Amino acid sequence: MSAGEISTPQEYIGHHLTHLQIDLRTFQLVNAHDAPATFWILNLDSMFFSVVLGLIFLVLFRKVAKNVTSGVPGKLQAAIELVVGFVDANVRDMYHGKSKLIAPLALTVFVWVFLMNFMDLLPIDLLPYIGEHVLGLPALRVVPSADVNVTLSMALGVFILILFYSIKMKGVGGFTKELTLQPFNHPIFIPINLILEGVSLLSKPVSLGLRLFGNMYAGELIFILIAGLLPWWSQWVLNVPWAIFHILIISLQAFIFMVLTIVYLSMASEEH
Repeated sequence: MSAGEISTPQEYIGHHLTHLQIDLRTFQLVNAHDAPATFWILNLDSMFFSVVLGLIFLVLFRKVAKNVTSGVPGKLQAAIELVVGFVDANVRDMYHGKSKLIAPLALTVFVWVFLMNFMDLLPIDLLPYIGEHVLGLPALRVVPSADVNVTLSMALGVFILILFYSIKMKGVGGFTKELTLQPFNHPIFIPINLILEGVSLLSKPVSLGLRLFGNMYAGELIFILIAGLLPWWSQWVLNVPWAIFHILIISLQAFIFMVLTIVYLSMASEEH
């Protein structure tokens, strides 16, 4: 369905919630309404915007790092120094181990997630209109963090680091004992401990990814509902207050994702 075929609010909302998808077996765009959900179907728009925003983060921070001055900083350098100092203070407060990875990881998570969330503040029809009328794309969603595949993929990366630091700090034997001898330190309770600790361990990436996805999907949906159900001349009455409030949401969600990443890795690095 193209934007030119949209005639009802329901079709408008459905169109804006449709991903630009590609079949990796044929490398052809597929109709998201008819395509079955399989491993080989990739949300091309989510991947594209995630990579582009990641590159913007890397290029911007690298440029500032190369041109940093010890005197009075420019506005961009001052802003980035504030972000770096803010992230560094949180890492020092929450991570009690020693690792050269945690601070850069926390900075990357915070800024990258914030940039992905920030896409939700763009006019809802701007990039989809350009995609359809300039590039001929059938659909386009521009908020990567409103795609559960992106948020769970990031959470899976954090989960792999949790396992890595748990085994690194405690050893395979220590990590196994942590799963089997807690909270009840008796061999007879090993099956119960394994179930409790296993659920606790697996819930970390699931809650991490779904929390970000749920909040950003809801925020995106509200913008779509306002645009789809109200006349164009009255949309600003709700769009402007929601956008102002949404600035807090996108910043808070990036902060929560970063904080939970640090806390989970700190817990994994502790020796019992």
